[in-house]
Amino acid sequence: MSATTTSSERFWEPHYQKVEQSWGTRPNAALAAAIDDLSTVPARALDLGCGHGGDALWLASNDWQVTAVDVSTTAVARVTETAQRGELGKRVTAIQQDLANGLPSGPFELVYASYFHTPVAIDRDAIIGRAAGLLAPHGFLVAVDHASSAPWSWGDPNQTFPSAHETLTRFGCGEGLRVVRAETTWREAAGPGGQRAKVADNIMVAQRV
Repeated sequence: MSATTTSSERFWEPHYQKVEQSWGTRPNAALAAAIDDLSTVPARALDLGCGHGGDALWLASNDWQVTAVDVSTTAVARVTETAQRGELGKRVTAIQQDLANGLPSGPFELVYASYFHTPVAIDRDAIIGRAAGLLAPHGFLVAVDHASSAPWSWGDPNQTFPSAHETLTRFGCGEGLRVVRAETTWREAAGPGGQRAKVADNIMVAQRV
């Protein structure tokens, strides 16, 4: 990596080089359910931190035109390869970009962030808030966050998490957004070593008015 490589690239690029390519290629069930509930007409979507593209590929298979962004070159290349192999290449544009340094051009009818968490010091709330500014009229912001720690999570296992409403406030989206949903739900999750645990998610949906 060059001297201009960002701290996020230095963390996430080696991570994805070590991770099995098939990991993360299925959609996040909580996110998919939240989007399905909106009954939106497929249009343009922005994926913040796409990873291996499970959410982007699912949306593209449902006729969305998706711009999928990740800081990892390896992750982006894999999303592109998987999309082309599944004949979704025309509906998925994968971009390598550090979202702390900028965002793609909008507008988008859907902006979403699925577990957009990182141990790297970035202002992720501000990033999501700026991304919400790219929403077209009546477009939706959908975010699914961790609201509890799993035994295999990084960081302090005893850390506290903000509520869904508090998280939406931290995004600083300002006026012009109507809160559609802000709640905490529980599910059983599987860890990388096959562990099972009950974990909580904050599910947040807001609409540009």
